Amino acid sequence: MRTRVLTVVLAFAVLAVAGFAVPLLGVTATQRTEQLVAARTGDLDRFAGLAGQAAESGDTGALTAEVRRYAELYGEAVVVVDARRAPVVQAGGLRAADPVVARLVDAALRNQRVSPGGTLRPWSRGDRLLARPVGTGTRVSGAVVLRASVRAAADDIALRWALVLAGAGLFAVACLLLARAATRWVVRPLHHLDRAVGALAAGLPAEHARAGGPPELRQLATGFNRMADAVTTALEQQRRLVADTSHQLRNPLAALRLRIDSLQLRLPDSATRTYTGVTSELERMEHLLDDLLALANAEHRAGELAVTDAEACCDATGVAGSRVQLWQPVAEQAGVRLDHAPGAVVRMACTEGELAQVADILLDNAIKYAGSGARVGTRCFTEGPHAVFEVRDDGPGLDTAELPQAGTRFWRSERHRGVRGSGLGLAIAEQLVAGRGGHVEFASAEPHGLRVRVVLPRGDEETTSAGKGRTS
Repeated sequence: MRTRVLTVVLAFAVLAVAGFAVPLLGVTATQRTEQLVAARTGDLDRFAGLAGQAAESGDTGALTAEVRRYAELYGEAVVVVDARRAPVVQAGGLRAADPVVARLVDAALRNQRVSPGGTLRPWSRGDRLLARPVGTGTRVSGAVVLRASVRAAADDIALRWALVLAGAGLFAVACLLLARAATRWVVRPLHHLDRAVGALAAGLPAEHARAGGPPELRQLATGFNRMADAVTTALEQQRRLVADTSHQLRNPLAALRLRIDSLQLRLPDSATRTYTGVTSELERMEHLLDDLLALANAEHRAGELAVTDAEACCDATGVAGSRVQLWQPVAEQAGVRLDHAPGAVVRMACTEGELAQVADILLDNAIKYAGSGARVGTRCFTEGPHAVFEVRDDGPGLDTAELPQAGTRFWRSERHRGVRGSGLGLAIAEQLVAGRGGHVEFASAEPHGLRVRVVLPRGDEETTSAGKGRTS
């Protein structure tokens, strides 16, 4: 944002400098050109006056001496001719017979003054020719032609332009510094506000945004700080409620289990079924409490992952293979064939611990719900910029209407109501994956069964070792 604002401000500054400097350059060149023409016109008038006196007296000595002295002193040529176009004096290498001079003489003898056209520029070179008639409008007795050098005037224009451009450059630099200061004044509070928003979104302790910049931004920062305090307080109260509830529920459940277990030996045989049902419900409540705590922890970690550990990376193929080996005895006991398709190393943007926790949830669900005699397979592969960990089974799977509900908290298929579980495992997995910028996909497998895909960004090879170090 700072670059965009600075670009816009500088664009206006450049236009303002150009609008001021360009006309000033033109005026400077025009003034120096007019000064040159005025000076040389004055010299022509003086030579024309001497030529007029020489024509009346017949003595050209003063005229000749003045013209030659002028040519030696200034290095500019002068030609004076009489009414019959005969040269009276020629100095500086200019001749009356030259075609260009002849045309100017003809114009002057017709009582026309000739001045150079166009405005000089720093790169102008060469000479300019001026002509003036000798005598009055009713009686022209000759003509004077002067060849003026423009180098000195062009150098003066170049110097003046350099001063103007230097001033414009200094003004542009001042505008740049002022724009940077103004942009920093406006944008810096936004950066602080962005960091504070990121910390608040990650569930970290609230970081107050600095109240700086324009009044509108200060008011926004003050409002955000009030909101952050309220949200942080609510989150802290929620976490404390979960922690206190878990602590308060565990003790009564443990005491209740002890009392029920102590009653087991005193119960008649007819109450065995009731006792079994009560203990099953107690176990279900304990597992539900554990899953609720795991889900709350996953939600809290999901916000922190992208902020505190953004460069985590692990070898998904290796992690999947190790989890499959760990779950192999459980699968054999359930009568499920569990295998892992070996392949190339697939680096996934998460830690080994996070992927292992997600893999445990998916493998537990697949073994639990696929049924005896089913086959559960896992594999890891890349798909464009993403890395995929897939768990596929050929069990009964889910209906088309049930697939969109998979992963919803506490949701369980009607066919699985009798299977032990809380319906929170997939929700926990989705929270962990979402914290790394990924998602979990549910789809039917062919010809039957369920396919679950964990899709995460691909990790960099350089961060794999760092990711292993953090989870070891």
